[in-house]
Amino acid sequence: MRTIGLLGGMSWESTAVYYRRINEEVRARLGGLHSAEVLMRSVNFDDIVTLQRANEWERAASLLSGLAHDLERAGAACIVICTNTMHKLAEAVQGSVSVPLLHIADVTGAAVAKAGCRRPLLLATRYTMEQDFYIGRLRDKFDLDPLVPDADDRTTVHQTIFDELCQGIVREDSRRRFQEIVARGHAQGADSVILGCTEIGLLIGGKDIDLPVFDSTLIHADTAVSFALGNDDVPQLNAA
Repeated sequence: MRTIGLLGGMSWESTAVYYRRINEEVRARLGGLHSAEVLMRSVNFDDIVTLQRANEWERAASLLSGLAHDLERAGAACIVICTNTMHKLAEAVQGSVSVPLLHIADVTGAAVAKAGCRRPLLLATRYTMEQDFYIGRLRDKFDLDPLVPDADDRTTVHQTIFDELCQGIVREDSRRRFQEIVARGHAQGADSVILGCTEIGLLIGGKDIDLPVFDSTLIHADTAVSFALGNDDVPQLNAA
């Protein structure tokens, strides 16, 4: 079994979901007492958020690249950044290591396309919804036509992620607001929903939405397991 290297803590609420899902999936596939071989570097999320708000992406890239390098030196066979937003820095992180980085937008986009959906509504942080590093990748690599909520709804989604979910707060009224946002997206032509922030699955999922739902956290974690168990065909950035 290959060792999975997790760059976590962004936030730890969703990193805990990664760890549990990876181990549950290994046990489901191998049975018995099998569990995953995992290395993790978990950051102080407040430091990362400070860099995001200050637009200090190069400093953030240097930080994550150094941690990825540490994971490789410790024996990680792949790198998994346990957050969608920080995949803005995926190319820089990949450039710092010789093992593959499993890109969350690639594995999620592949799942959406395989399901026959084309116009997913992307729910994520403001950075992910409004910048091109994620949406552009879905368009260019998978011929998808992603939608994002309008400005007011993007604010609601972003604030809910940082002010509630990343702090372990799950509110029923927030779940209802997300359902309303999805309904508006459906009315505008969305045929599916991407939970494009690793915390959103703590609030809402397939049972809450009358559209196909693609939870990027679970898809990403399952892909890491497939790689760890020897599948080299999973979407990944090219190793050096």
